[in-house]
Amino acid sequence: MSDKYRIDEPTGTEFVGHEWDGIEELNTPLPRWWLWTFYATIAWAAVYVVLYPAWPMVSQATEGVLGWSSRSDLAEEMSAADMARAGTFERIAATDITKLPADADLMGQAISGGAAAFKQHCVQCHGAGAAGYEQYGYPNLNDDDWLWGGTLTDIEYTLIHGIRWEGSDETRSNYMPAFGDIFSRAELDAVTSHVLSLSGEGQSSATGAQLYADNCAACHEANGAGNRDLGAPALNDAIWLYGSERAQVSQQIAYPRHGAMPGWSDKLDPVTIKMLAAYVHSRGGGEFEGDATEEVAPEIETESADEVAAAEQVGDDGRS
Repeated sequence: MSDKYRIDEPTGTEFVGHEWDGIEELNTPLPRWWLWTFYATIAWAAVYVVLYPAWPMVSQATEGVLGWSSRSDLAEEMSAADMARAGTFERIAATDITKLPADADLMGQAISGGAAAFKQHCVQCHGAGAAGYEQYGYPNLNDDDWLWGGTLTDIEYTLIHGIRWEGSDETRSNYMPAFGDIFSRAELDAVTSHVLSLSGEGQSSATGAQLYADNCAACHEANGAGNRDLGAPALNDAIWLYGSERAQVSQQIAYPRHGAMPGWSDKLDPVTIKMLAAYVHSRGGGEFEGDATEEVAPEIETESADEVAAAEQVGDDGRS
C-alpha cells in the first residue's frame, strides 16, 4: 500500500497525508448526528427565507409568504397597551387637575404615566432624577423653590406654555436687566454682598442695602423673598439657579442669563401634560391649591442719608 493510503492501525482510520513534526492527521468522519443537524439547519434556513422577510432588495426586504414583520407586531402590542390604558386616560382627562390628589389611585396612575413621559421628554435637561444641572441653569425639580408657583395648576401652565418660548403668546417670561454697565465695580461688589447676606452668607453694607432697595427690591422684595407673579426668584434661601459662589452671583447680577423651556402643547396631548404635572408635583416640593403662601416682606427701617454717609465713612468689610 502506498503512503498515500496508509491506515492508522489502532483506529483503522485512513491518514490524510499531512504531517507536522511527526504528528499526522486522521481522516475521521463527522458524527452522523452532527451531520444530520447541519443538514437540518440548511433546510430550516430555506424554509425561513420563504416564510419570513429575508433578502434585502432595493427598497425593502422580501416580505415572505406569511407577511410577518416586527413593526406590525409592535403596532399590535402598542394598540393593545393603548386600549388597556384608555380607561385611565379617560378618567384623567375628565378630572380637573386640582381634583387629582383627592383620588389616590388615579393620582398614582397619573404619576406613573408622567414618570414615563418625563424619561422621554425631560431628562435631557432636568436629569434622570430631576435634580437639574446648576452649571446650565436647569432647575432642580425636587425642592420646594418655585419661580412661577408649585401647584398642579402652575406646573401644568408652565408645561403648556413654556418659559420664554416663542411658540406661545402666553409663555411665562421675564428679563432681569444687566447691571454690569450700570454699577461700578465697587457698587457691584456691594450689591453682591447684600444679596448673599439675605441667605445668611456674609455681611451687607449700607451701600449694598441702598443699591438693592433702589434697583432690586421691586422684583425680589426687600427681604429677598422673590415674586412668583414676576418669576423673580427668592434670594433668601440656599437654592440658586446658576450657582451660589460669590463670583457666580456677581456674574448673574452684572450680565444675567435667561433660560428658556419649550412649551409642550404642540408635542404632547393634554392628558400626558397633566400626568407630567402630577409627576413633577410629586417630586417633593409640590404645593396644593390654596396652601401656597407668598412670603410678605417685613417692613424695614430705611436709613437716613446721614446714616448712610456715616456708614460709608466707617467702610464696609471689603467684600461690598
